[in-house]
Amino acid sequence: MSRVQTAFAVACFSVLTLVPMDALAEGKARLGYGRLINNDFLGDLKDRGQTGSYVSSRIYGKSWNGSLPSRAGEILEFRLQADIKSPDNLVNPAVGDRPFAGSITLGLHTHYEQSGYEIALGGEVVATGPQTRLDQFQTAFHDGIGVAGPSAATRAAQIGDNFFPGVVVEMARPFKLGARSQVRPFVEARAGVETLIRAGVDFEIGQLTQSDLMVRDGITGQRYRTIVTEETGVAFVLGFDTALVSESAYLPSNLGFTLTDQRDRARAGIHWSSNKSHGFFGVTYLGREYTSQASEQVVGSIRLSLKF
Repeated sequence: MSRVQTAFAVACFSVLTLVPMDALAEGKARLGYGRLINNDFLGDLKDRGQTGSYVSSRIYGKSWNGSLPSRAGEILEFRLQADIKSPDNLVNPAVGDRPFAGSITLGLHTHYEQSGYEIALGGEVVATGPQTRLDQFQTAFHDGIGVAGPSAATRAAQIGDNFFPGVVVEMARPFKLGARSQVRPFVEARAGVETLIRAGVDFEIGQLTQSDLMVRDGITGQRYRTIVTEETGVAFVLGFDTALVSESAYLPSNLGFTLTDQRDRARAGIHWSSNKSHGFFGVTYLGREYTSQASEQVVGSIRLSLKF
């Protein structure tokens, strides 16, 4: 492990020690579960860049009354994410296009509120490379639908096996806009497989999700429901943010990649809920991540929970 990775591991440990150990030891029940699927084909009907990811969150705590607790560790989120990034052409990538990269992330996060600020704080470990078997998964999936998958040369040139411990923190301050809407500016910092600082804002129109525990997806910035209340109806969401990225293991400088000055995202979506089922669909514009990237992209996000 390099000195930089060691520093991140120490930072991870330091963050997790901010959570009171007695809070971790207290008996907790599962309070909720959330997931989100992102795919480039659901957005602009292509298969490149941030081509596909899946994230799921399991929430544990003593209870949920529709608002965050005031102490870190009372609500815990265990997060699993699988993510595939790929060049525009999987068979014969152009010179200067990004390498194929598969990653799997395990994370532990806590959500709480202090002085009107909503805080999400956590540590994670990201595994990259062929050890994740995500190149094999995409190859098998493409074979199954009759589409060309990554060539042997593309897979051989992928980001290699590694482990990246990291930390992530988000602070947000929601402001009500009448009885049914709110605006939620936020800032986020990450260190690990990518090191960045981000600022943005989310708009929520409708009360459906305002008593839920919402978790932000790291790829799109879309917020998905984890603890779901019994409210029915719809809620519309809009958001945008920009990030300054100082380092990315997916786009290493020693391979000739130069990161863009800023990384922009803009998103929209709709949550809906009935007596038995609920779901979400959204789209996200993702700006260029590196200077030789051919174009921006739009990805779609979906989550369905159907009961009959």
